[in-house]
Amino acid sequence: MNNSVFAHIPMSLNQKETLCSQTSLEKLTTQLLRDLPGYANRASQRARRRSRSSDIYSYMLVAGKPEFAPLPLNIDERQNTTVVEQVFFTTLERQYISGKAVESQQFHRLLLTKSLTGWRLVMMFTQEGNYPQQQVVSPPRDSSNGVVAQAVKTWLRDCRAR
Repeated sequence: MNNSVFAHIPMSLNQKETLCSQTSLEKLTTQLLRDLPGYANRASQRARRRSRSSDIYSYMLVAGKPEFAPLPLNIDERQNTTVVEQVFFTTLERQYISGKAVESQQFHRLLLTKSLTGWRLVMMFTQEGNYPQQQVVSPPRDSSNGVVAQAVKTWLRDCRAR
């Protein structure tokens, strides 16, 4: 039991901010991918239009397989002072079409930058693939405003608020 006089003092805003801002990219990604299916499914639920009964929605089952080896970016590093980190990960998603479960795999390229208050999403690209063959079947598309990106943004916001 901690009997310190400081044990019951709530963390200051600066202490809360450092929890997310001081976390390494690898540790941050591990925590993010663990929580991402729940965040993505809630973001998908919020985005649904209740008046449209024919829409087909995906449900994220799992997120994983992070890779950190960056691809070259077309950024003039002499003019850009912002460091952009890259994370690649996959998600397994399920849709129900005519009562049948159809699974697909998504391949995500997440671009993040670290600010004084924590990590921020810069941009995101996604490709769709077959499951279980793990074969990419679509060209990369900007998914920075999609459900998964919204889930990442919300998770990062919550990380900064911890």
